Amino acid sequence: MSNDTRTEAATNADHDTSVRAWLVLLLAGLFEVGYALSVGGSRGFTSPTWSLIAVVFFLLTLFALSVALRTIDVGIGYAVWAGVGAVGAALLGPLFFDETFTAAKAFWLAVVIAGVIWLKLADGPKKPVSKPV
Repeated sequence: MSNDTRTEAATNADHDTSVRAWLVLLLAGLFEVGYALSVGGSRGFTSPTWSLIAVVFFLLTLFALSVALRTIDVGIGYAVWAGVGAVGAALLGPLFFDETFTAAKAFWLAVVIAGVIWLKLADGPKKPVSKPV
């Protein structure tokens, strides 16, 4: 196998790893939405069913986030995760709770979404890190 072929294979593998990491990060964000909504439903952890659901979503979101952060820079990954969670909770909160959704909230959520998109676009390839032996 030539060096060019090996380099291309490594580049494709890095791209696949990056795509998987971003998909796992999106999943972590969705789990974060579930966590935020179930914490709201738990009414300060006084409802046992909602409290248990909140704990499950909490564990899922942290696990998925930690998997994604193996590949994605911590600052970018955390910002995207928090942004997805905030936008999802703000959009779904009015469906589940006595919350309002205003034009001002919609505008600022659009700003958050734009920021998440720009963070994704700014995510460049990581430099290889040598693993300890």
